[in-house]
Amino acid sequence: MKLEGVEILKVSIPLVGAFRTSFGTEAVRETLLLRAVTDEGEGWGECGASEAPLYSGEYTHGAADVLSRHLIPGLSGVTDLDAHSVAPALSAFKENRLAKAALETAILDADLRARGIPLSYALGAVRQSVACGVSVGIADSIPELLDTVEGYLADGYLRIKLKIEPGWDIEPVRAVRERFGDIMLQVDANASYERSDIDDLLELDAFALSLVEQPLPADDLLGHAMLGRRLSTPICLDESILSARAAATAIDLDACRIVNIKPGRVGGYLEARRIHDLCVAHGIPVWCGGMLETGVGRAANLALAALPGFTLPGDTSASERYFAEDITPPFRLVDGHIAVPTGPGIGVTPDPDLLARFTVSREWVPVA
Repeated sequence: MKLEGVEILKVSIPLVGAFRTSFGTEAVRETLLLRAVTDEGEGWGECGASEAPLYSGEYTHGAADVLSRHLIPGLSGVTDLDAHSVAPALSAFKENRLAKAALETAILDADLRARGIPLSYALGAVRQSVACGVSVGIADSIPELLDTVEGYLADGYLRIKLKIEPGWDIEPVRAVRERFGDIMLQVDANASYERSDIDDLLELDAFALSLVEQPLPADDLLGHAMLGRRLSTPICLDESILSARAAATAIDLDACRIVNIKPGRVGGYLEARRIHDLCVAHGIPVWCGGMLETGVGRAANLALAALPGFTLPGDTSASERYFAEDITPPFRLVDGHIAVPTGPGIGVTPDPDLLARFTVSREWVPVA
């Protein structure tokens, strides 16, 4: 397959409600979509970076720049291009995993579409639908939080994840547990605590949580291992897991008992599958995290979440959780599950009219 060029689209879509975490508040989802054009067809990918470099060092405008200046031109000398050749070709360029993941996904999608193969089949999926949880941002008050959780439970979500941070942790978790009883409940700290906060984190053991996600900074694996020896609730790592090698180190150190796999964070779906396989081999459950994706990224995440090791409900929530209108046909929750796309590649294509409405800018990057 020969890559002719890639179109970079900056897209801005209003969220149905402001989503607040310890990283900040988003009311509009600004993201990048990539349309890879090859001699065999087209493919789509989405970059999970946000408008500001808060989750990681990457952000949308920076990702667009590195893609157009370095990553896309970096594939110009690759003959017989496929998704497996993208990472080796771009290995000289450090970091920028979210941008690399978007490019690899677009090429993977183009290749699979041309051959009529669904991404789920290519990755090794074993399910036709996946169990879904929902992520609940930091609220202005506990009554507001309880109303929000009640609505999501009524919608049929099988797991509730509460964002927490110092000062917004024990009381909101207590309130949700007391109000809703024996629901599947977990918390996500987004690395907002330090080792000095361990006594506060230990109080979470009182609430029978399914996991505590990324309590300490991403580079503090030893701190997570120390916390894990004292905390009965399983620790799940997110930001710390940047590759299969990082996952292996975390497992060897006993720094986690569960792993959240975000394909963009680890550089793409091929590396995500390697992490899945590694965790399965070590008896570590995994689940698929979300990054406020449009239907493009959501479709690909569903394909990944259908692999056998994804035994916990992920953040692949219904489209309406975030968007009144998406750029693809919406994904809907049915009995707590969302169907895995069955079409070739990622299984969806952006609607041209909706894409035009939400697109802020376009740049065509030819590949010689």
